[in-house]
Amino acid sequence: MSQRDELLTEIAPTGVIRAAVNMSNAALVQLDPVTGSLTGPSAQIATELAADLDCGLSLVQYGSAADILAAAEDNEWDVAFIASDPSRADRFSFSPPYTTVTASFLVSDSSPLRSVEHVDVEGVRIAAARTAAYTKQLERQVRNAIVLHAENPASALDMLVSSRCDAAAGLTESLSRFCEENPGFRVVEGTFSKVPQAIAVHRRCVHTSTFLSDFIQQHCRAGKPSN
Repeated sequence: MSQRDELLTEIAPTGVIRAAVNMSNAALVQLDPVTGSLTGPSAQIATELAADLDCGLSLVQYGSAADILAAAEDNEWDVAFIASDPSRADRFSFSPPYTTVTASFLVSDSSPLRSVEHVDVEGVRIAAARTAAYTKQLERQVRNAIVLHAENPASALDMLVSSRCDAAAGLTESLSRFCEENPGFRVVEGTFSKVPQAIAVHRRCVHTSTFLSDFIQQHCRAGKPSN
């Protein structure tokens, strides 16, 4: 079997590359309401990857990174666009980051919390998605506030809306979009986390891992826009 055939056996075992994308991460992928197509850095790079390998592409949509991880063993996807987090390294190999997103806090307009530094105080309750990479970073940083686990980013926002917490953690761009659609809320100043975004594959896919490392490095060297 040629090197290319070995690669395609790993990255496109069904004949097309099934690329998992996280629809809750608005900084990386969005659904165009007019055309119905997916846009954003994740969709763009997946398209370039398929073109580079002369393969078909299927963008598999998931509601959260947790959903992508849960589907990992069910053979639903071949590559996944998720955060490169050390806690996931036992299951997946990651490409170099193709971009970095930031995380901050959403609060109500009436909240006295003005910046990221103000949030970590005794008595403040922060809702955060249980399996999000930024939540793991948040838990390592917090000294005084209480982190309440939500099932996903949307659930964390619901907790804030229903006054079950004082702040909701999330990706800055997603929180900003929420504010645009829901008056009465604002994003505090600053960020508490920078989360590198990469392409993940199962650790058994050694040929794909090597290929993706080279592919992303070439992508970044070419200076192609990531957003």
